[in-house]
Amino acid sequence: MLLVDVIWRSGTCSYTIRARKEPFALMKIAALLRSAALVTAVALVPATTATMAQVDGRAGPELAKLYTIMQRVQANYVEPVEDDVLIRGAIDGMLAALDPHSAYLDGSDLQRLNTMIDGNYSGLGLSVIMEEGAVKVISPFRGSPADEAGIKAGDYITHLNGELIYGGDLDDAVARMRGKAGTSIRLTIFRPGRDEPIEVDVTRGVIELEPVTHTLQSGNIGVISVNEFSADVGVDVYRAWQALQEEASGRMSGLVLDLRSNPGGSLDEAVALSDLFLEEGRIVSQRGRARGETLLYDAETVFRGDMAEGVPIIVLIDAGSASASEIVAGALQDHRRALIMGQRSFGKGSVQSLLPLGPDTALKLTTARYFTPSGKSVQEGGIKPDIRVPQLSDPDFALRERYQTRESDLRGHLINELSIDDKEMEDDAIADPRFQLTAEQLEEQGIEDFQLHYALETLRRTTASSVALRSRR
Repeated sequence: MLLVDVIWRSGTCSYTIRARKEPFALMKIAALLRSAALVTAVALVPATTATMAQVDGRAGPELAKLYTIMQRVQANYVEPVEDDVLIRGAIDGMLAALDPHSAYLDGSDLQRLNTMIDGNYSGLGLSVIMEEGAVKVISPFRGSPADEAGIKAGDYITHLNGELIYGGDLDDAVARMRGKAGTSIRLTIFRPGRDEPIEVDVTRGVIELEPVTHTLQSGNIGVISVNEFSADVGVDVYRAWQALQEEASGRMSGLVLDLRSNPGGSLDEAVALSDLFLEEGRIVSQRGRARGETLLYDAETVFRGDMAEGVPIIVLIDAGSASASEIVAGALQDHRRALIMGQRSFGKGSVQSLLPLGPDTALKLTTARYFTPSGKSVQEGGIKPDIRVPQLSDPDFALRERYQTRESDLRGHLINELSIDDKEMEDDAIADPRFQLTAEQLEEQGIEDFQLHYALETLRRTTASSVALRSRR
């Protein structure tokens, strides 16, 4: 799955930046320290040759079985098979047996991971997974060519330029969808609830996602949208807030932090963003089995104080909000600093680290689970909004909601240690009498984004204390 939750460390060193009189400058220094160590901001966990060579004696018979099967295949398969093909297949199968996010990465795979974290590549701008042999869209990045072409979360891509890709390799499909900006590709899409497939030509573009965008709405209410957690997102949100304050005619009266369809990214940036609004306490903890994989992240590490002190905040999430997005939403919800609104999030509560195997190969391995300040794991269950608001302005919302994919739907996903009850995850299906307008009725009223509209109206008609309570002391 093309979602990544990554952490940054350099050997045994750690960096703690405390902002006092010049928070912005120190945040920039922190970002420079991260980029100096590793531009992609992913965790590199050194693996020595001795460690790599160690094999549990109990695995001997199983390894012998694997070698025997390789010999039989090479001797009897209808066509000659090279060793590297069989070894790569065995590695891929081994990791696929663990969870949907662990994978072996070679040169091209590593490059795709790096470009996704950097947020700059040529392609369509899609977050996709492989589900039962089909390429399924988790979400299009907002403002991307795919988004503008009308591709929706929950769509299945069945053909590329008329060629069937069902049953193929996800990396191959992703590589084919990427390409030189200005070139086009025809996608054949199956949309649940539609009788006929949809064919759409999409022109590739340079995906410079602008991880952070902002607008000022009437009533001095700011909207900051975070599209992904690539490098410097914390600094970018700080800048956006400063710009909103300069644009406003007076004091800011509210803020909407939009994390919808945000598939995640750097764990460090999720911590930095949360720290902008928290004065004290835990932001997130990660717990792993290996030494060094249990870490605690607290407020006042990147930014001192609450940059929007006294301003009520609403955080918007949906089923496409995953991993790093859920860290931010969970931290602000548990500290009662923001009201969470929208739909239950994706439910990816695991951290992946990169273990280098050579100059151009690495192992992306799930090494830890993360937990919100209250100790809740979002694995499977996700972040449940304080107020569930469906996206009524989308005419296909009801159909996609029925077939929506979350972490709990992925084959081989990690089980939540607290055993989330299925009934708890089915609450989203309960109809709310407040939300009965149709997409056509909303369009007549000029409402293009009902969830954002509802958040803005909530901020306009309520007091700060009733929307987002201050942190517990």
